[in-house]
Amino acid sequence: MNNWHSEYLAEDHRQDILKQSEKNRFAKTATQSRTNQSGLFARTMYNFANWMIATGKQIRNRYEVPAVTCHTPPSNSFAR
Repeated sequence: MNNWHSEYLAEDHRQDILKQSEKNRFAKTATQSRTNQSGLFARTMYNFANWMIATGKQIRNRYEVPAVTCHTPPSNSFAR
């Protein structure tokens, strides 16, 4: 009997499987390397952090006494 045809088809099928697995591996690494696409949670946390920083600066400017004109000892509270 001549088995070369079945062996040839098996090798061809093996090569197709290897090519497909390589494509899948490249596709997986390509989707993992997306750095510029942030989700809703990341954007929300970024905006929240910026809001907290801006609010903190406003509170500091409002209640902090400048060191140049301060002649009284500092109190433990920022609220006067």
